[in-house]
Amino acid sequence: LLGPLALAGCRRRKGSGFAGYAFVANQEGQAVAAVDLTTFTLARHIRVEGPPTQVVARAARVFALTAETGTVHEISARELAFRRRTRVGRTAVSMRLAPQGGGLWVLCREPRQLVRVPVGEGGNLARIDLAAEPVDFDLSSDGRWAAVGFGAAGSLAFAELEPGRCQAPLTVGRPVSSVHFRFDGRVLLAASAEERTLSAFEAPAGRLLVRLPLALRPESFCFKSDGGQLFITGAGMDAVVIVYPYSTEIAETVLAGRSPGAMAASGTYLFVANPPTRDVTILDIETRRAIAVAAVGDDPGFITLTPDEQYALVLNRRSGDMAVIR
Repeated sequence: LLGPLALAGCRRRKGSGFAGYAFVANQEGQAVAAVDLTTFTLARHIRVEGPPTQVVARAARVFALTAETGTVHEISARELAFRRRTRVGRTAVSMRLAPQGGGLWVLCREPRQLVRVPVGEGGNLARIDLAAEPVDFDLSSDGRWAAVGFGAAGSLAFAELEPGRCQAPLTVGRPVSSVHFRFDGRVLLAASAEERTLSAFEAPAGRLLVRLPLALRPESFCFKSDGGQLFITGAGMDAVVIVYPYSTEIAETVLAGRSPGAMAASGTYLFVANPPTRDVTILDIETRRAIAVAAVGDDPGFITLTPDEQYALVLNRRSGDMAVIR
């Protein structure tokens, strides 16, 4: 019996699963799939009107956005059932949950507005008019401010959420592709994919602090869980650019597989999707070295972590499945 007992002692401890669900936007199926993470099985497909492009959740409430119809669909996580829908505009771009129990904010393209959807029962929509066609937005950690990027207009603006007032646009001078608040809300990072730059602005004053040239198109972004590092991937280099947001400088550029794209970060590891090779490269954040490559599925395009950081969940767009990495 010594042989089997020794092998058992060397085996990895079996994962315990996670007591919750993963909700997946299924665009072709016009539904939200609920995956039981205790058994890693599909629990239910919940139908919505239109193809969902984004899903966010808070406690037992799940919200799915169908951007082409400008509609937010609310789903009960306890009952795994559709509850209600709210039309916020003709078309939308994206949505964010406000921190500290605030509402749900939706960026609309038609009309050009930021719209607040109440998360609880009752309440009215609140709307903030925008000066140009938006492409992206973010919310500050204190829930007071929103920042909106206006794409080809080469400008951005800060909006104070409580009075519902948007400041005059700030001319950046180059196309703005995405905006990201630093975790403390005092600095806004604005990316230009066309110019391959990352600009830091004092928030909400709008004063330019620094403009950093990048070795690739900034397309995918991921903060370390404590906000101390920002990871950027995009076309032009098989690497991850590591930025220190609090000193607004580029720390290093690290190779991370072929055509790295979507990312997720824990306190220890950075998971990087490599769509052409159908795998995920795992980097040790401290040493900045690749420690593993995990085969997943066809065209991995999104990664997230369970709250206990025990599992990384990888959505494979072309094969239409979800891979689980322990």
